[in-house]
Amino acid sequence: MNTTPFTTPRDLLRYAVTRFNTAKLFFGHGSVEAFDEAAYLILHTLKLPLDHLDPFLDAKLLPEEIAAVMAVIDRRTNERVPAAYITNEAWLGTYSFYVDERTIVPRSFIAELIPQYFAPWVNEPENVANVLELCTGSGCLAIMLADAFPDAHVDAVDISADALEVAKKNVVTYKLEDRLTLIQSDLYANVPDKKYDLIITNPPYVNSSSMSKLPMEYRAEPELALDGGKDGMDLVRKIVAGAAERLTDDGILIVEIGNEREFAEAAFGELGLTWLTTSNGDDMVFLLTADQLKL
Repeated sequence: MNTTPFTTPRDLLRYAVTRFNTAKLFFGHGSVEAFDEAAYLILHTLKLPLDHLDPFLDAKLLPEEIAAVMAVIDRRTNERVPAAYITNEAWLGTYSFYVDERTIVPRSFIAELIPQYFAPWVNEPENVANVLELCTGSGCLAIMLADAFPDAHVDAVDISADALEVAKKNVVTYKLEDRLTLIQSDLYANVPDKKYDLIITNPPYVNSSSMSKLPMEYRAEPELALDGGKDGMDLVRKIVAGAAERLTDDGILIVEIGNEREFAEAAFGELGLTWLTTSNGDDMVFLLTADQLKL
């Protein structure tokens, strides 16, 4: 029996938005505001199309449906876990990925660049034969790379066995077992001895000062996937240092560093970083060529 005053998704949506705003939740895992996140959680819980809210706003819900949505609203508000961990789903563009607490919630500005094949730095996408993705987490970027470069083999690396279990689920879902190899490795340590046309990475890059100020939603994620050391560049230094011997003569390295451009310029500015344009500006992702890395 429904003991709440709510009978429709419209009622629940209003209630969820109020709860989320009152609790001052942080939205940084796909949604940018309380309304969007509330709508997503309600639609997902009710097994309704995620892009069709209006037709269902005034539908009469069963008591068990109301209870299920209320439980999700309570968990998001009280535990402050990312919505993706509640739904076991995260989206990058048009791609949906399984996710849970074993890996960081997929989000990357590099994902915006893949559909354009990293033009103009990759002139002939059909000639890309080998791609290496470091710090793969859920495998999201590796899967998108395999889809964008159908003639390439992708090696996807992570130090976390737990993260690779999540990635494996996604690789199987996208039927890429023959073209995407998951490797447990501390960066390049267990990577095959071959040359790559592309090395792509969205590594841990949050500096120590910022780590201490992260909202609870980010602290629900594995610290290993976020903490980049004092200036955020601990792993990035190792990635840059090892890239030259792993790239083909005309290969490129692409690194996402979030809000850490100042620290990246301090660490690698003498190499002549090229900053790529994303929806959040020109400060999030840098590129280095094999020639630059050999200097």
